[in-house]
Amino acid sequence: MPRLLKMLLVLAALPASLLLPVGVKAADLVIYAYDSFVSEWGTGPKVIPKFERKNGVSVEVISVGDAGQVLNRAIIEKKNPKADVILGIDNNLLAKALDEGVLEPYRSPNLALVPKELVFDKTYHVTPFDHGYFAICYDSLKLTNPPASLADLLKPEYRGKIILQDPRTSSPGLGFLLWTVAVYGESYAGYWEKLKPNILTITEGWDTAYGLFTGGEAPMVLSYTTSPAYHVEFEKNTRYRALVFKEGNYRQIEGVGILKGAKNPALARKFVDFVLTEDFQSEIPLTNWMFPVNPKTVLPESYRYAPKPLKALTLTSAEIAKNEKRWIDGWLKSAGR
Repeated sequence: MPRLLKMLLVLAALPASLLLPVGVKAADLVIYAYDSFVSEWGTGPKVIPKFERKNGVSVEVISVGDAGQVLNRAIIEKKNPKADVILGIDNNLLAKALDEGVLEPYRSPNLALVPKELVFDKTYHVTPFDHGYFAICYDSLKLTNPPASLADLLKPEYRGKIILQDPRTSSPGLGFLLWTVAVYGESYAGYWEKLKPNILTITEGWDTAYGLFTGGEAPMVLSYTTSPAYHVEFEKNTRYRALVFKEGNYRQIEGVGILKGAKNPALARKFVDFVLTEDFQSEIPLTNWMFPVNPKTVLPESYRYAPKPLKALTLTSAEIAKNEKRWIDGWLKSAGR
């Protein structure tokens, strides 16, 4: 056993290129991304071939779960990074990424195409590529009296009818926790204690949660205001709808960054430039189901069913950096499972 363990440790320390079968060339660029980006219906299969053809390179995109899990993987490997680019760090995960020191700063010249309010990292370690709003989505065939606010979610009639995600592993899960903090301040833990009876389950990531929802396990799920547009576009039905709450919905801005110690930083910078171009941005609405950060991108007709809240809620990176651990600890005591 000690000998086997030593061999495994040696293999783990070797560059990935040395572990490939003979005759197989290592990819020029390796990207860590979340599951939905990599899936056959995601943005990855649409945009990566464009980048490869444009630059004459090969790209490997590795799925690492939800965005929170993607960042955790980069943190674990930060002394010996296996990827060049990390995709999915949002405005809520930014503080953790900067604190862990896993990223290299890079200011893309294409940032001039992006509205200033969407450039959420002024240190340029993370470049925005899309944005959206978290929302409680509901099944209109099963729920005829949907809530109109966070406070309404506490009503006894919704007992066991809500599916949420874990803020420790899921970017939507963290976003919803921060949403409650943005609205209730230091009373957020009390809110979660009252909400707990109405939660059917808390999943590690969005994919599992939304699958349970569409599978009929519960009539409400934490997702995005853009989720109904998907069902309109591909299923031609308006059964699933997103709720815009009167106190506002929490905004998420997703970004891409270059990992410190990347094997191909020059190509990584080209990829960051690429995500802000029309070749990438035009694919976002019908694959990643978010709003592109380039405002010139034309949205499909189905996005009429993707409501935009009148008020976008956010917390600053500094607030999150200072308080995130304490907020998650409070969540664990109040509603964690």
